[in-house]
Amino acid sequence: MARLNGSQLLIPLVLTVLAAISAALTIAAKRRGSKRGEYVFKPLTTALIIGVALAADDPISQTYHALIVAGLVASLAGDVFLMLPDRFVPGLLSFLVAHIFYIVAFTLESSGQAPIWYVIPFALYGAVMLRWLWPHLGPLRVPVLAYMGVILIMAYQAANRWIETDQDGAFLALAGAYLFVASDSALAVERFRGRFRGADFWVLSTYFAAQLLIAWSVYAR
Repeated sequence: MARLNGSQLLIPLVLTVLAAISAALTIAAKRRGSKRGEYVFKPLTTALIIGVALAADDPISQTYHALIVAGLVASLAGDVFLMLPDRFVPGLLSFLVAHIFYIVAFTLESSGQAPIWYVIPFALYGAVMLRWLWPHLGPLRVPVLAYMGVILIMAYQAANRWIETDQDGAFLALAGAYLFVASDSALAVERFRGRFRGADFWVLSTYFAAQLLIAWSVYAR
């Protein structure tokens, strides 16, 4: 594969730096309890990450590129919903749609038929998390169960794609998928088991890092 030249990297690198600054401001606003700051910088961060993906003028494939951008846009909708009161379910559905886009994207360059034992770590992790959260989910048991299944399938497909293709971009997508699982796990613990020390930092930092890595995976050079 050809290497990206400096001019091709300049815009996505600038957008990455701006996204990192905006992410830091989001976390700071959240810790201070500043709703105004959160409402401005959280969607701005995701919008800048969308810009990173859109700036790829020679992506790994046009279809993969379009699917990743669609997933990021759905995530932006989820960000907005989750900031609003009583919009948890629409936010959950938005991210579920985002993960479906990612699943399709990650399946494009893999057979989707990895050995069954690849599934075992993801299934075990999901079972442990569900067992711990289940008594506290109440009427949200079905949506949370569906969402957990989809995000673990997304991570599994990212792993399968990297194993089969060994591409740099596939590794970035895999790292992003795992960070997404970590972020959503922390968010679920915070929401259903109670707040813990540093919750805002861990939830948001892993989330923005995950999206940024997935955005960069479209370059794959």
